[in-house]
Amino acid sequence: MAAACSGGDKIQTATVTTYLDKLQDCTIHMAPQLHKVAVIGAGVSGLLTARELQREGQQIVVYEKSNQIGGVWVYDPEVETDPLGLDPNRRIIHSSMYDSLRTNFPKQLMEFTDYSFTIEKNGKYLYFPDRKEVLKFLNDFARDFGLDHLIRFNTEVVSVEQKNGKWVLESKTSDVDQTNQKELFDAVVICNGHHTQPKLADTPGIKKWPGKQIHSHNYRVPEPYKDQVVVVIGHGPSGFDIAFDIAKVAKEVHVSSRFPQVEVRKLETYENIWQHSKIEYCHENGAVAFEDGALVAADIIIHCTGYKYDFPFLNTNGIVTVDDNRVGPLYKHVFPPRLAPTLSFVGIPKQTANFRVAELQAKWVARALSGKVTLPSREKMVADVEEHYRLMEETGVPKHHTHTFLSCNDTFIYLDWLAAQVRLPRTDEQLKRILDKLVELVRISRVGFRERLVESWPF
Repeated sequence: MAAACSGGDKIQTATVTTYLDKLQDCTIHMAPQLHKVAVIGAGVSGLLTARELQREGQQIVVYEKSNQIGGVWVYDPEVETDPLGLDPNRRIIHSSMYDSLRTNFPKQLMEFTDYSFTIEKNGKYLYFPDRKEVLKFLNDFARDFGLDHLIRFNTEVVSVEQKNGKWVLESKTSDVDQTNQKELFDAVVICNGHHTQPKLADTPGIKKWPGKQIHSHNYRVPEPYKDQVVVVIGHGPSGFDIAFDIAKVAKEVHVSSRFPQVEVRKLETYENIWQHSKIEYCHENGAVAFEDGALVAADIIIHCTGYKYDFPFLNTNGIVTVDDNRVGPLYKHVFPPRLAPTLSFVGIPKQTANFRVAELQAKWVARALSGKVTLPSREKMVADVEEHYRLMEETGVPKHHTHTFLSCNDTFIYLDWLAAQVRLPRTDEQLKRILDKLVELVRISRVGFRERLVESWPF
């Protein structure tokens, strides 16, 4: 889901900027190469990747385990049997979409470089689409570029492994026969998203806390929280959106933030939402103590604490690993140096302009596979990744922020670098102004930031 950049981490900003300043341009040449390519996932990243590969004349198969395109933007009213997502044997629901979701970005930041986001419901120039409008946008995109025939629906990838220079992909269908099939590919692009496997807060006492707990992955509608006292852990976009949604029916909603600079207060325009500092302890009598001194007798805790990267189907014999939410090593968040360009990831970066990032990454991958872009040597790619890690360690940036852009400036530096690799113009200055203004308003208050952005246009 699109998430607005935040600007609260100056160390990370400096690190990513320094790292991106050091990035070396790829060498362009024209040696056409045709491949059979597997794309895993038909969400935003998968659709964009399929479109770009198709433009390069590649033979493509897109694997989608559900019965429709859209990935995380498909609303499923069902929730998992384990509300925290800890049981490995639970039936996994892919989408984390809740019914009331509206994007945190206006449509200008979600459309593609050559495909506009039109809104039929409301013709305002600045408009934050709801989940249905985003899904329609993606369906229209797939239709207009003829992508549907490339997709195998109801087909889950269970294994991907390289053997004798080819990628062996095993899939199974979800029909009655549960058909398994193995196929060979020259390249695989992984676009399976990262909003499915919950990441939980490690809060003192919470394992023995007697109330109900869920992760936001399993939040859909506010009605189950009627007249309840709810604690929301996490003050990101989803945390506040869910808090505002629940406040319509809940007795009280208390939002906890781990950032020390958070302002402890009752939120304006809401009679029943309080913003708190980090949780100090969850007591066995049901009370939740905050570091700001508040003590709340809570009924429910909702973890709005993010997600883990997960590629259960991928076997690279340890070449690509996930360690504390660092997928690596990945050159520019896309290519594993030892397996590039035949294995790549599109859509890994977080807290950024997700749609535009995925589009430019997809173009880069497609042109690398077609031979129009040559990647640096394996040694140079490894050295670049190691330099990124070194800079993070030197400046105290946690490993789990490896793929997180916490500065809008860093987002556009990365976008402009990607654009240069595929010979596209730099990001439009108006888009930069829109994002800068959006972040400015969010920093002031998350209450009504969408409406305040519309009111402040033009700027």
